[in-house]
Amino acid sequence: MSDLDVQLPSAFDPFAEANAEDSSVGAGSKDYVHVRIQQRNGRKSLTTVQGLKKEYSYNKILKDLKKEFCCNGTVVQDPELGQVIQLQGDQRKNVATFLVQVIYMIPTLIFIFVQIAFI
Repeated sequence: MSDLDVQLPSAFDPFAEANAEDSSVGAGSKDYVHVRIQQRNGRKSLTTVQGLKKEYSYNKILKDLKKEFCCNGTVVQDPELGQVIQLQGDQRKNVATFLVQVIYMIPTLIFIFVQIAFI
C-alpha cells in the first residue's frame, strides 16, 4: 500500500468567503446614516443621527448643526451604536438636507425614520 498514497480532500467550506466578508466589514458596512426621532414628554422630541463615518469630527458637525438649526444638541457615546448625535426638536428633514449639501452624502444612504401615531 505504500505505492498508493491516498490523499483525503481537506474540508472545504463553501461559505468561508461570505463569513470572512461579514466579520471584517462589521455593522454599518453600507455606511447608512439613520435619522430618527424619539418622543419625550408632550410635544418635546429628540432627533438622533447615527451611522456617520468615524473619520468625521462629530463635534464639528454638531456645532454646525446647532448653528444652522438654532437648537441645542450633544454627542452621546453608546456602547452598541458608537457615537450618536442628539438634537432637540424634530430636525429630521433639516439634518438630511444638511448631510447632502454640506457633507456631500448620497441621499439614498440616509434613512429617515417616520413615527406613526396610532390614535
